[in-house]
Amino acid sequence: MASDGAIVIKKIKKGGHGGHHGGAWKVAYADFVTAMMAFFLLMWLINTTTPEQKRGIADYFAPQSIAETVSGAGGVLGGRVMGEDSAKAGGAASVFQKNAPNSPVTAKPTTQNGQSHGGATSADASGANGSADSHANASVQDGDFAAAAEAIHQAVQDNPDIAVLSKQVMIENAPEGLRIQLVDQDGRPMFQQGTAEPMPYTKTLLAAIARIVDRLPNRVSISGHTDGAAFEGPNGTSNWELSSARANVARTLLTGGGLAQDRIYEVAGKAGSEPLLPEDPNASANRRLSIVLLREAPPAPPGHTL
Repeated sequence: MASDGAIVIKKIKKGGHGGHHGGAWKVAYADFVTAMMAFFLLMWLINTTTPEQKRGIADYFAPQSIAETVSGAGGVLGGRVMGEDSAKAGGAASVFQKNAPNSPVTAKPTTQNGQSHGGATSADASGANGSADSHANASVQDGDFAAAAEAIHQAVQDNPDIAVLSKQVMIENAPEGLRIQLVDQDGRPMFQQGTAEPMPYTKTLLAAIARIVDRLPNRVSISGHTDGAAFEGPNGTSNWELSSARANVARTLLTGGGLAQDRIYEVAGKAGSEPLLPEDPNASANRRLSIVLLREAPPAPPGHTL
């Protein structure tokens, strides 16, 4: 209070240095906590999922076909010539026959000083042509296989009765040919448990595959596979008999769907000897059908001799 009796009021502002921070740190902390929760949830899911489930997740995000094609007329195998017949003609081409390996190339004649003559022999020319033809044939087959894989995936997705099976159809271009595998999934097997009786959707799926496979000339190998669990059926049958019976049922369904009988090269039962998931022999995905369109050598030209 001043000496003259006047009253002086002084206002003091508190917290002046901290007001500019506001609540931004709370937002950053909340983001950090959310990120940590998501991280630990992911770790928990990875530890609790089976190898089969991980493979299913990976397949879900995988491309639907083994290769993309930008050629052709836009239809199923349209515009892809496979010989005298093609997909545009509407019928299957004649079956390719396997021929013997190309004739061995004879050595070039040499001069006395050991150097070869500059001119190529007829054997050299035929060997070069054979090699070029072999590469060209392999390229054509790879293109046909890619188109067939795309057509099968599309046929499955377009059919409401089997669209749910799209992730159970695995197709790959393997050294022996185009391998189409129909794998079991927990709760959705291809056959009734312990029998060779196919599920209704398995019949529909094989019929759809048969219509696509029939448009290619390649011979077909069919094999049945089981998991590694011990099995004893009627009359002491084992996984070997069960896998063989399932492969033979698949053969019947494929030929019933339009595939010619003479296109079948072999039917085999592999039991659990070739698991799809070796780290988990009892996984349901090991129970499967494998249908392989075999690579075929081009027919031998007229007058070809060994």
